[in-house]
Amino acid sequence: MLSATLALLMQVGPNPGAGSIPTVPEELVELRRRQQETAIEPTLTRDRLQSCLARAEQDSVAARIEADSWLRNAVGVTRAEALQCRGYAFANSAFWNEAASSFIAARDDSEAVDSRYRARLGTMAANALLTAGDNRRAIEVLETAKSDAAEAGFAALEAEIELDRARAYVALGEPASAGAALAAARELAPANARAWLLSATLARRNNDLATAQSQIEQASRLNPTDPEIGLEAGVIAVLAGNDDAARQSWQSIVAIAPESSQAKTAKSYLEQLDRP
Repeated sequence: MLSATLALLMQVGPNPGAGSIPTVPEELVELRRRQQETAIEPTLTRDRLQSCLARAEQDSVAARIEADSWLRNAVGVTRAEALQCRGYAFANSAFWNEAASSFIAARDDSEAVDSRYRARLGTMAANALLTAGDNRRAIEVLETAKSDAAEAGFAALEAEIELDRARAYVALGEPASAGAALAAARELAPANARAWLLSATLARRNNDLATAQSQIEQASRLNPTDPEIGLEAGVIAVLAGNDDAARQSWQSIVAIAPESSQAKTAKSYLEQLDRP
């Protein structure tokens, strides 16, 4: 099964005119979201890619066989799509390094792969590397993806790449670099609630509660019903000594998304808050 960010970027091919979770594992959920937000024109090739990706979610071995067969006769951008599907199949089997290698091979296959598609393939590869724990290599791949996204004028994906860079820097224990990446993400996509949420979380971990409060308020304005934002808002509030605000945030999660994992966490926080 796949990580969220991977699943998302992988479902669609290049734009011919030119970007925490149940059943699908957390590593690939964000990827699926990004893919669904990237509109493409339907073509026969796209249909084959979609079919191969759908097969990968059901039978990753069969999808790898299909992708290898497709690759033998593919030319131009369709070779990249066959490699993309193979990478997705590897990811669904949790072979993260193999998935990353396939995505990078797709990215570098030929000049038929335009900068927009290159940026998305690079982001897929980096997310596979992040999941594999190879954060330093992921940053290198993300730097290339960032350049490709900028060349394509793909600001939304540039912002997502900065969020991925921040994740890698946090994992490497480099909060200053993570903060710079998050600042770039907010500048590129000021309406991206997740950028503000992650910024608030980093500020809170750095004991800058004033900044954390300001940033979580902005995240909440942009997406008032996101349970992750409500959970973080409560944590920031309780650390600032505002138990009533924390209680209100966590109770709102239980009311809005009672079956979510965040609601379960919120309930445990409320129990702790109400203990003598």
